[in-house]
Amino acid sequence: MRLKFIFFFLFIISFTSQAQLSDLARLDFTFIPNKGSDVEYTRSRFLVNFPVKLKKEGEYLLLGIDYSNVHLRFKDDELPFDRELLNDFKILDFTIGYTKPLKNGWRLGLRFQPGISTNLTAKNLNTNDLVFSGDVVFIKKFENNIDRPSRLIVGLSYSQNRGYVFPLPFISYYKKFRPDWSFNIGIPRTNLQYHLTDKHRFKLFGQLDGFTSNIQNGALVNGTDTAEIINMSLINGGLQYEYHFTNHLQLDLRAAYNFSINNKLKDGSNNTLLTIDNDSRSYLRAVLRFKI
Repeated sequence: MRLKFIFFFLFIISFTSQAQLSDLARLDFTFIPNKGSDVEYTRSRFLVNFPVKLKKEGEYLLLGIDYSNVHLRFKDDELPFDRELLNDFKILDFTIGYTKPLKNGWRLGLRFQPGISTNLTAKNLNTNDLVFSGDVVFIKKFENNIDRPSRLIVGLSYSQNRGYVFPLPFISYYKKFRPDWSFNIGIPRTNLQYHLTDKHRFKLFGQLDGFTSNIQNGALVNGTDTAEIINMSLINGGLQYEYHFTNHLQLDLRAAYNFSINNKLKDGSNNTLLTIDNDSRSYLRAVLRFKI
């Protein structure tokens, strides 16, 4: 029961950047080529999580670290800003999560993530580099039908280093409707899953993705304005293949189409100064995860 619960709790609080799985450790690489655009995007990510059982029955604490390096390669030499100031960003989050049972089979999940998101062009960090994320969710599992379990999650999620820097509803309804088929409808990720075998699975998915970061000392745009924030947001969908080496070690390969992608430079008041041309429709991602 304890392992099942930890799996479930990690599923809830692992929302950061789109991952809704029970990851204890993960290596993650994302690539958006610059075909048809002025910028190429790569993101390398590593995270670890550690669950801690508390004294009260059913209460758990989760501690973790989530690190990303985002690299942008600009194709156009005539872009109206210094490209070297905007080609490398570091994102580091420290995770503190908590969960407890509620009445009528519901459960509360809380997560707080203080951290930094910056291009580190100055010698020292400053207050503008500091960011935080937070989630509050309520979870209900329905087990009336053992062969067709379902689960509902509702709540609110906010992150200063995600592509969408405003509160988002967290909604997830999961149901296994046939022995080899299940679906998950919600925000920020929706999918339809087919279990080919115990080792091979396929998913059709749609998701939100992106990042936001501080620009230390600012970057001059068009010779007149100073950009202090970079923001990338996208909506995409595609096919995911999963290979399960063991019950705990898994490889995911994703290929998606970007329905919407925005790269913006903003001032300190979050006003858009420049939108960088990006019509790239390709999205590739590989994830190696160790889970409970």
